[in-house]
Amino acid sequence: MGMSPTAVVRQIDKLEHEFGATLLERTPRGVRLTAAGEVLVAGSREISRELRVMQQRIDDLKGLRRGNVSVHVNGAALSSILAPALYEFSHKYPTISVEVSVTSAQGALDAVAGGVTDLAMTMFAPIDRRIVNRFKMAVRHEPIMAPDHPLAVRDVIGIDDIMGHRLALPDRNFGVRRAFDARLRAHGIDARETGFTTSSLELQKELAMRGAAVLILPQMAVQREIDDGRLVARPFQPKDRIETLLELSHSVSRHQSLAARRLLEFIEAFLRRHHP
Repeated sequence: MGMSPTAVVRQIDKLEHEFGATLLERTPRGVRLTAAGEVLVAGSREISRELRVMQQRIDDLKGLRRGNVSVHVNGAALSSILAPALYEFSHKYPTISVEVSVTSAQGALDAVAGGVTDLAMTMFAPIDRRIVNRFKMAVRHEPIMAPDHPLAVRDVIGIDDIMGHRLALPDRNFGVRRAFDARLRAHGIDARETGFTTSSLELQKELAMRGAAVLILPQMAVQREIDDGRLVARPFQPKDRIETLLELSHSVSRHQSLAARRLLEFIEAFLRRHHP
């Protein structure tokens, strides 16, 4: 922050005096917010957010091609989709900055509904009447493996086929893991750990490329590795398919800045162009 600890403490003391409440408490485990501190932080963030929105509205009135847009995302495929989209967007709108936060699907929807962020890109997201789904695209999760993996010779793969092999899956906070566990239960198989559990997409891909594991991912999440010949994708049998929607959403009630609308329209057009 470019401030000395003494200056920070002095500022906190002034805030506590102004509000007439203790904002921080010291415990053996460190410093944490009191209930009053949490209220102040939440309110300050909302004020900061509203100030940014007002500045953006003024810029819109002036017709300025600048601004800041925040996006909350979840899902393994989103980095593969969002990165090339933002690359093209930055060339077209170099003065618009974009802040991307990775969270759960519910966390992304809550952030949009609460005004913390402008847009959400989610998979396995629950229905939420506080947000508007601007764009939806069906996405299948398929077995992904090294080209020399024993399963790579198959044209289609069933759940029973992959249970004899080690898998690399995200933990049960992820929608795809819960969907996969549901498929296992439908086959009378215990939803147990089957190899590796990690939320890191990079680690999952590395394990698969080394032949150590099979992944359950959308093909678009590993398209670069497939194009390079380091991984292959094989479809599930129809009865075992894991399919969800990739959704691009914004708030029902909150004003969309011109910069946010530009990014929303750009990503929607990008998805229609590259993933029809």
